[in-house]
Amino acid sequence: MGVSFDLFGTLVTADRPDDPAAAVAAELAKRDVAVPDDWAEAYTEVHVDAPDGAEVPLPAHVSRALASRDVDYDRNAARRAVVAAFDPAVETRSGALDAVDAARERGPVAICSNCSVPELVGRTLVRSEFERDDFDAIVTSVGCGWRKPAPEIFELTADELGVAASDLVHVGDDPRTDGGIDAVGGTAVLLENRSLEGVPERLAALTADEHSSHD
Repeated sequence: MGVSFDLFGTLVTADRPDDPAAAVAAELAKRDVAVPDDWAEAYTEVHVDAPDGAEVPLPAHVSRALASRDVDYDRNAARRAVVAAFDPAVETRSGALDAVDAARERGPVAICSNCSVPELVGRTLVRSEFERDDFDAIVTSVGCGWRKPAPEIFELTADELGVAASDLVHVGDDPRTDGGIDAVGGTAVLLENRSLEGVPERLAALTADEHSSHD
């Protein structure tokens, strides 16, 4: 059995800008990018025709939004502005360390996170109480190109852990996204039904069920 965890809202809380468009605009201006007057509108428009379930990296979206307003800029400015705009204070949630420890007793462990901002998951982990080697794999939507609940991101996570998708247990807080594990035959442990402190007990029960099914 492999176990993956959602990151934001599950293992950690991380603040984010109240107004992402304004936060990105402020960072663009610091980099001498002429932010268009209708930036709030441009930011909300769709600029990349992506398949259903695909992730559009936020720097790519910002670049296309600027291009749609004929703004000339250093191409690296969009990425740098996005990374700077999403630079969170991080708090590790109560019970998170114990939940990951319990998962490690049962097999390999991954993070499987929706995140359109490059570097954000790594910086979040550095600021948390976790160590990088607490996880055998880190799979992000910005890295693999698919967002939960797309089956592809769960299949890739299972592959990274060396288990079948049907043997992957995914712990998360959002049934709309984290519940997508059901589509590939895996098991969702959703925090809407239990506390994070209850995850070790649930994992123990799943392990017992797995063992009894092979008796």
